Amino acid sequence: MPELPEVEVVRRGLVSWVRGRTITAVEVVDPRSVRRHALGPEDFAGNLEGARVLDVVRRGKFLWMPLADTATPGASLPAVALMAHLGMSGQLLMQDSSAADEKHLKVRLRLSAADGMPEQLRFVDQRIFGGLFLTSLVPTPDGAPGGLAETPLPLIAEEAAHIARDPLDPYFSFDAFYRRLRARKTGLKRALLDQGLVSGIGNIYADEALWKAKLHFARPTDTLRRADAERVLDAARDVMTDALAAGGTSFDSLYVNVNGASGYFDRSLNAYGREGKECKRCAEAGRVTLLRRDQFMNRSSYTCPVCQPRPRNGRW
Repeated sequence: MPELPEVEVVRRGLVSWVRGRTITAVEVVDPRSVRRHALGPEDFAGNLEGARVLDVVRRGKFLWMPLADTATPGASLPAVALMAHLGMSGQLLMQDSSAADEKHLKVRLRLSAADGMPEQLRFVDQRIFGGLFLTSLVPTPDGAPGGLAETPLPLIAEEAAHIARDPLDPYFSFDAFYRRLRARKTGLKRALLDQGLVSGIGNIYADEALWKAKLHFARPTDTLRRADAERVLDAARDVMTDALAAGGTSFDSLYVNVNGASGYFDRSLNAYGREGKECKRCAEAGRVTLLRRDQFMNRSSYTCPVCQPRPRNGRW
């Protein structure tokens, strides 16, 4: 599942290609990929055609494009957005009209002409867990921008309104995060994966942040000192910023950016997926310590038994 850095890579790519352009035609190749649009494929296409893409916004792993209706200009704020849910294998690709259709093409959006830019935005999805749909934009409770964007608006897609801000959001409040974290009686990793507490951190980057911060995933949140919480949040920011610079983490060909290229941050992972391999930090200190894997929430957690000792009163 793409996590925050992978979705942000897609957002940044889309901004440079689609912002300010009008959707001139919509082709729903596979209705299953617009199943979240309750009124069906024809309504989906009819409402998109003629709309202008104002921006591309991300909060956590959620991605949406606020739309302006060119038939009714003058509205102060947009009311509707095109929501993109990538699921396990969804891809948003910019392609020239002359390019052959991808094998798993699901939706094609034709865009107004722009010098040197591809004419089509294609949604490709092999496993069909993702999809596109139209959603309402609602005011943010705090009046701040709904997410990361080029022109921030105090609006958020209705489906994303329940999630917290992510660590890369300039309006993220550490004080609010720490207060709510301490109120929970759970393990630290479980809290980091709670999108209502802090969004955008998934299994991969939680393991990487915890390794960097030298904290075990089962550390009880109600015993976490402020300095420890700051350390793990700073580690999450650092890890995800590094992943962004590398184009994200790709373990197969299913995650790509809008140009079809895979990221390479998997080469820099220190913990995730490295069971039985040497801890790099221990190796630098002249120790040989093998990373271990534990079952966690039907997934896995990877830790160094020396750098990240298991707490005696840990919570999973």
